[in-house]
Amino acid sequence: MVAALAASLIDFVAGLKLGATAAEPGNRFLLEGVTIDSRPDGALEIAIQRFEASSLRLEFGPVTLDVGRLVLNKLVGQVRFGLGRPRLCALEAASVELDGVKLKGLLVPARPSGAGLNAPDAQASGTAAGHPVARAGASSWSLAPLAAANGAIRAEIVDAHLLFDANVTVPIRAGVIDFNDATVEHVGPDSRMGISQLGVYVDAPKGRSYLFEFPSPPLAGVQYERREALLGPWVSDRGKLNLQAFGEALGLFSQDTKGAGFTEQARLLLARTALSGDVRLGDARFCAPGVQADLVGRNEGRNGVQLRSKAVGQGITVEMASLSLRHAVLKWNAMQLGCAELTGQLVVRAGLEGTQVRFAFDLENTKLSGLRFDLEQANGALGPPQAP
Repeated sequence: MVAALAASLIDFVAGLKLGATAAEPGNRFLLEGVTIDSRPDGALEIAIQRFEASSLRLEFGPVTLDVGRLVLNKLVGQVRFGLGRPRLCALEAASVELDGVKLKGLLVPARPSGAGLNAPDAQASGTAAGHPVARAGASSWSLAPLAAANGAIRAEIVDAHLLFDANVTVPIRAGVIDFNDATVEHVGPDSRMGISQLGVYVDAPKGRSYLFEFPSPPLAGVQYERREALLGPWVSDRGKLNLQAFGEALGLFSQDTKGAGFTEQARLLLARTALSGDVRLGDARFCAPGVQADLVGRNEGRNGVQLRSKAVGQGITVEMASLSLRHAVLKWNAMQLGCAELTGQLVVRAGLEGTQVRFAFDLENTKLSGLRFDLEQANGALGPPQAP
């Protein structure tokens, strides 16, 4: 009965369709040490020493979440009653174990107004589960881990019209791409990469081609190429790209921004481009619409990013074999999920399906501590849960 109640609460609270994974005959629940008590404010507190679930599938719109195994230890939930039905307003768990987590669907881009964690209506003070709650900010993007990024990105362009068969290497040092160090090797004289006020280019034997065009100069984080003399033909400095500032500036652009993005010529090249890369991110806070987290553990070899793709135009895979986060906050609609610490293995795959982006997230061997799930706004309750 309690298991059935738990399943119905998941359906009711999250507005999801609950089912089983295709590989399993049905979802399963296991509960140990269940206690129920009333609180002075009229809420009902349900405590579960151990909650275990396996073979779960949650569907919401175009997104599907499969969970192979979920274990929550020392789970506490608060339920309130309004309009004749129960409303789950908050969940906390001391620790969580996750395996076989697969999230996939179509990417729905955030609107430029950015009703996310940093939007004015998300401003809050205090802490949840021992970490800062979302606060308002001038920008919904902060890519501070890129400031200390080190590594290299390598590309192999097969039968490229302008570059022939080319091998491209772009080093990243302390969060900066210096195009003077980038190499474009192929049969005959090598080409050079650079960055001008029009965008990122390749100077090939047949002339200059722009791979990525800017909407309008100047753009944050860009040091443009310099020539030896005014309007002279020789480029003395190919320019530099500060990844953090450049990435944050791009994140603020609306998808409707005209004149920005990959050229048609670049799209043809990407369809014939294989990509690989290894980048180590720095310890810093990451913020994007709806998500915030501190990346930690660089000195222990954490948060290394591997990139790979047989054809960039068809899709790309990003793998983090040792993901390590603290003070993570995820907001979806009116629900907010936070945890004090998270470790695990993450694989992200993305590719185009027509004009839309199809994505897939895989999480393995994942452990969380200090989990808190706030649902008050989603359930229309009268106020935040009182401290126990």
